Amino acid sequence: MTFGHIFFIPMVALTGILVGFVFGARAARNAADAQARRDAERDAARAKRAAERGE
Repeated sequence: MTFGHIFFIPMVALTGILVGFVFGARAARNAADAQARRDAERDAARAKRAAERGE
């Protein structure tokens, strides 16, 4: 193995880990925001139904 392989392969692996971490964090944040939005919509719908029933 040459010095290029010893240097290049770990750099590519670290770059992949970094990119995966960034995209994974973004996906997790988007999923949490979407869940919060669904929960808020569900609570609003329940409150509307309760108000229509007179509770």
